[in-house]
Amino acid sequence: MALEIEDLPGAIRQAKKELRAALPNYREVFAEVEAAIGEEARRIASERDRGENVIPEIQFADITAQRVTGEQIALVKARGACVIRNVFPRAQVQRWDDDIAHYVEQNNLDKRLENRAEDKYFGQLASSKPQIYGVYWSKPQVLARQSEALTAARVFLNKLWRNESDGRVHFDPEQVPVYADRLRRRPPGSASLGLSAHCDGGSVERWIESNFRKVYRHVFAGNWRDYDPFDAAFRPDVEEIASPAVCSMFRTFQGWTALTPQGAGDGTLQLVPIANSMVYILLRALQDDVAEDDLCGAMPGRALSIKPEFHAPLFEALSSIPKMEAGDTVFWHSDVIHAVEDEHKGAGYSNVMYIASVPACAKNDAYLKRQLPSFLKGESPPDFPTDHFEVDFTGRATTDDLTPLGKAQLGFDL
Repeated sequence: MALEIEDLPGAIRQAKKELRAALPNYREVFAEVEAAIGEEARRIASERDRGENVIPEIQFADITAQRVTGEQIALVKARGACVIRNVFPRAQVQRWDDDIAHYVEQNNLDKRLENRAEDKYFGQLASSKPQIYGVYWSKPQVLARQSEALTAARVFLNKLWRNESDGRVHFDPEQVPVYADRLRRRPPGSASLGLSAHCDGGSVERWIESNFRKVYRHVFAGNWRDYDPFDAAFRPDVEEIASPAVCSMFRTFQGWTALTPQGAGDGTLQLVPIANSMVYILLRALQDDVAEDDLCGAMPGRALSIKPEFHAPLFEALSSIPKMEAGDTVFWHSDVIHAVEDEHKGAGYSNVMYIASVPACAKNDAYLKRQLPSFLKGESPPDFPTDHFEVDFTGRATTDDLTPLGKAQLGFDL
């Protein structure tokens, strides 16, 4: 279900009143949080500035051979992100990149983009929209999503979460439904195509909607050290405000697969690799210097913007991901702050396929039933602007391109 709020300023004022009443020492608790997370951000910044990798890296071969160590897993859960190397052979991915280029060129996508629907999801962010193509059903995207390799990587990621508690099973980590998302094709020299720091998966809802409050129950009770970002309790039950480009599936991790080599300076992804940074964001909005009808600038139906004037300590840890090769993947927890570099200063295209890690649950099954007709017709999926570019595209993926796993992941069996 979608959350509807008729009087947003009133709802924010009421939410703050209730949350402060439940946590009368909200100032003292936030001071403790600010000190602890600020220290963590400075530590990460020091590691980054020494040239160390602050985003954990795992070899895909170690996942398949079950050689990933407890220390590696602990670091991924602390940083809320990881790069998984060599999920796909480079030669295969290079062919996919060529195929996508041919697909968008032969179907004159650039011309159609001039008339695309504006989703306004990123409208409040300081940087402009990234070079993202409203293409969901090219054969490389479909083949990558249904691949055994990427499925295994995402099952590994799903299993980092606690999926059962208090007698309830929150999701099935072994099943990886498709959340069809877009492409990024970013030419060298492009500027002001990045995204400012933000979080996806809910903005004002996090303070207002009842199940979101249960997700963050320990934070709002002042027991913030008991908060576990990887506890799935209540997450599949939250209700978002409906909006084009707002994800209405439960994603354990957002992610993308590199189609070309890319690194810092190439207009690539940046992360604040602190898995529990949402604790800071939630409690910051309750402080007395924020207007009573404001949540640090959070707007309904848009990305949750992270702003220097409210969240300065977190920006110290904002770091570009390490150099990626074609066939590598990067994943970040659905609450992790991320951004995209404004300028692509590199020499080649910086191309990715957005493919998240999504587990099976009732919320996601419901979305699959809405998404499947989009695949069959070549339309934009339900969460995205209604451009429907691919309806008459030559070379679009069809059911003939699906494996049994691919059909199951798209919800043919539901």
